[in-house]
Amino acid sequence: MDQRNALRQQLRARRRELSPRQQRRAAERLAKALECWRPFQQAQRVAVYLPNDGELDPGLLTRTCWASGKQVYLPALRGFGPPLLWFLPYHPGQRLQANRFGIPEPWPQTRPARPRQLDMVLTPLVGFDATGNRLGMGGGFYDRSFAFLNRHPRWRRPALVGVAHAFQQVPALPAQPWDVPLIAVATDRGLLTL
Repeated sequence: MDQRNALRQQLRARRRELSPRQQRRAAERLAKALECWRPFQQAQRVAVYLPNDGELDPGLLTRTCWASGKQVYLPALRGFGPPLLWFLPYHPGQRLQANRFGIPEPWPQTRPARPRQLDMVLTPLVGFDATGNRLGMGGGFYDRSFAFLNRHPRWRRPALVGVAHAFQQVPALPAQPWDVPLIAVATDRGLLTL
């Protein structure tokens, strides 16, 4: 097993060990860190995710978005072609259906937003370092879906914000040529802007 996979397994196991109470507290602190951040306040089309495998839950932020009139989207897997993400509208009480990884997605499949139409995307992380290098689940879905940001570095939309527990920060991760840069990492201990 290579070093990245070993680290991925270690960090995923650690976040799964958190109790429901610890997860709730972390989610509350995450919400406080982002709700007062100006780029989050100004964003009108925000993509979130539903937590899986011990990921830090952005559910309080989702409710904040709905309460303030923001449009909220969830990532969904495309059925055909390269492994990319669709971003489907997400509303309170909406029917969801598990995808091939068991992660709920909006159903029925409504008209998706293109990644370029989003203002901010909260992306779950497995690990990250202080310079914004990140470790995901290994499927490359976010990197492929937002690769256009690497080809157009002056584009400021959407703003990609990594979300993770603070203990998922590691001393250093090597940058990969296909990595799409984050503008910040939000944790239960605060916000790291990059």
